[in-house]
Amino acid sequence: MDEIRYKPIGVIHSPFKEPKGTPIQPAGAKGIDGTVEVFTEYAEGLKDVEGFSHIILIYHFHLSKKSSLKVKPYIDDEVHGIFAMRGPSRPNPIGISTVRLVRIEENILHIQDVDIVDATPLLDIKPYVPKFDIREVESTGWLEKKVHKLSKSKDDGRFMR
Repeated sequence: MDEIRYKPIGVIHSPFKEPKGTPIQPAGAKGIDGTVEVFTEYAEGLKDVEGFSHIILIYHFHLSKKSSLKVKPYIDDEVHGIFAMRGPSRPNPIGISTVRLVRIEENILHIQDVDIVDATPLLDIKPYVPKFDIREVESTGWLEKKVHKLSKSKDDGRFMR
């Protein structure tokens, strides 16, 4: 298969100037404000987005180092396969975060619960719809016994370039 290329549609702004110290999931970033600047050529695509309380941001982990297929995640001392975790050093360094949409002013989206480093390239925005996105699950793998650490866990810089 040929290489796939994406062009950013905007940039995400947050108080986090580097990965180290950044919350590792939106649930661990409650109340942290940020903005999403959608480039003007894509602003038309924001029509009707203001009707959603939450949106899914899809972005490029532009500061992550070379990928590794086995890594030690932030909330565990054991090594796991990269596809069994949400760390940034992936074969395709793509991140997703579901954030609260506070308001839109022209091409600027004001958001909360931001777990993203400032100046991160935005690839896409999708509306969060519970009927589409929430699933009943039977198991959450190794995370089941570790998820309680989320609120205290921050990026420690281990995946940074």
